[in-house]
Amino acid sequence: HRLIDRTDALAAVLGTDRTDVLVTALREYLQDAAHDDTLVQEIAAAYYDDEITFEQLNSLVGAEKAANFRVLKQQLDEDFVEKVAEL
Repeated sequence: HRLIDRTDALAAVLGTDRTDVLVTALREYLQDAAHDDTLVQEIAAAYYDDEITFEQLNSLVGAEKAANFRVLKQQLDEDFVEKVAEL
């Protein structure tokens, strides 16, 4: 309840509602997460383990990093490794 009370108080100060405060806070948290190297590696691991989709990866880390992780995932794919080994 304390967190909700604080959110409501901030909303009153800003002249907005609780939803706007929460959406702004969540947006900022997700932006910060995209720049936290440890968390980005956890996100990549979730993608490699098929726990999240490429679209989810893209929305969390941005298009450039997501594309790089997709290439790395393809390179880590066992079939890819076997094909390369046969060459």
